[in-house]
Amino acid sequence: MMTTAAARFSRRKCSSSARVSRVCRRLRPPGGWRESHAYDTRPVVEEQVKSLGAQFLKIDVGETGQTKDGYAKALTGEQIQKQRDAMKKVCGDSDVVITAAQVFGRRAPILVTAEMLNAMKPGSVVVDLAIETGGNVEGAQFDKVTDRNGVKIVGIANLPGRVPMHASQVYSANLTSLVEEFWDKQNKTSFSSSTMKLSRAAW
Repeated sequence: MMTTAAARFSRRKCSSSARVSRVCRRLRPPGGWRESHAYDTRPVVEEQVKSLGAQFLKIDVGETGQTKDGYAKALTGEQIQKQRDAMKKVCGDSDVVITAAQVFGRRAPILVTAEMLNAMKPGSVVVDLAIETGGNVEGAQFDKVTDRNGVKIVGIANLPGRVPMHASQVYSANLTSLVEEFWDKQNKTSFSSSTMKLSRAAW
């Protein structure tokens, strides 16, 4: 049995950056994203992204890597510009963009600029999971959802802490469907024990 409510969310095109394998895994709808791209400056993340069925976006910005604690190393100004140029088209084609890039001991880098936001379609959503350390999205406001030309920018703080409520909602919807499958609406009772025994024999 699925632990999320199937068909409750329509499929969309998603683009994510930094530690995206975990982000997309948590936020993907039951049917999966219609198309999912992920980017991280650390080459080691490519395998993790592909294992979840997403396409890894390769951007040649020169030498990159990670610290001994697993954080991405800070990029130079030239590397950041190359990254932004390549990501602009991807953001423009995406319905949802999720960012989660953080650099240990420093302010989170700006990954999604105002220029990129202007290239996105009205109705698109940008989720900034790094808002508590400064944010990855230009113009994102701490603990607020803002609108920029029809593009929603989600800067909610501690977003992972809000997941349990929605997880409970979709899980309860699944349990309700399971109970209704074995409920006799006419007699307002569950199926007879003989029916259940027959079902067990079929299994």
